[in-house]
Amino acid sequence: MIKLTKLFYILTGLIIYLPARSNTIHAAPYFIIDTTKHWTLPTFPKSLSFAGENVPFEKQDVKEYFDLNYTQIYYQTGGLLNLMKQSARWFPLIEERLRAKGIPDDFKYVCVAESTLQNLISKSGATGFWQFMSFTAPGYGLQMNSSVDERYNVLKSTDAACAYFKTAYHKFSTWTAAAASFNCGMGKYNEEATFQQTKNYYNLYLPEETNNYIYRILSFKYIFENAKTLGFEIENERLFAPHNTKILRVNYSINNLAQFALNNGTTYKVLRILNPWLRGKSLITGGKTYEILLPAL
Repeated sequence: MIKLTKLFYILTGLIIYLPARSNTIHAAPYFIIDTTKHWTLPTFPKSLSFAGENVPFEKQDVKEYFDLNYTQIYYQTGGLLNLMKQSARWFPLIEERLRAKGIPDDFKYVCVAESTLQNLISKSGATGFWQFMSFTAPGYGLQMNSSVDERYNVLKSTDAACAYFKTAYHKFSTWTAAAASFNCGMGKYNEEATFQQTKNYYNLYLPEETNNYIYRILSFKYIFENAKTLGFEIENERLFAPHNTKILRVNYSINNLAQFALNNGTTYKVLRILNPWLRGKSLITGGKTYEILLPAL
C-alpha cells in the first residue's frame, strides 16, 4: 500500500519522503514539480572541429559522449551566462598569449573546462586558471614560494600551458590528443596509446574524466560560438571589461604590501585582485624582477 501511494505522489508531481521507522508518507508540496515547463534538447551541431581537427560524429560513441556533455552544460544556464561575462575580460589576454606561442585559438576553451576562468584550487591541489599541480608547475617555469605562486598569474600560467601543449603535440601528432593529455598527463596518455596501438583520442579508451574531457571543451566552444542562436544574450554593459592597468617592475623586497598599495594610489584589496599571484602580505624578490599590476590613472 505504501509503495502504491508513493507512486501516486510521484506521478502527481509531489516529492515525498519516508522517515525512518515510520509508515507515514509525508508530501513536501514546496517541491512540487512544474509540469507546465516544456524541456527541449539544444540544437545538435552538424559538424564540429577542435583546432582544425574534425570531430568524427559518424562514430556512435563520439556522438553520444558529446551529446551527454553538451546537454548537461547547456542547461547550466546561470553558470554559462557568468562564464560569458568573464570571458570578455580574460579571453583577449589568453588569445594573445596563444597566438604569440603558436597554439590554436580553440585552446582557450581548455582553460574554460579546467577552471571556468577562475583561480580555483581542486581537491587534488591543482591551482589557477590552468590547474597546474605544485610538482609540475616549476617544470614549466612557474615560480612558487612563500610569497609568490605564479600558477595564479594568468599570463604566465597560459605561457606554461602553451609550452605543455607544444611538447604534447610533437609527441602525439594532433592537437586533440595534446589537449586530452593535459587532463590525464602525457605519461598516462602515452601508456594507453601504446597499449591500444593508436594515438587517436576518439579511438582510445581512457580514464572516465579524460573520456569526457574533449567533449566538455567542444561543448563550451560550440555554445560560446553560437550563443545568440542558442538563446544566450548578454548586453554589452553586463560584460566584465578587462582591467585597466599599468605595470610597475620591482626588483626589491616589499615588507608591507598594504602600505605599498597605498603609496601607489590603490588599496591592498585591489592589489590582490589584480595580482592574485601575490600570496601573502609581503613580497620577497631575492633580486628577481616582478611585474606588479596597478590601476591605470
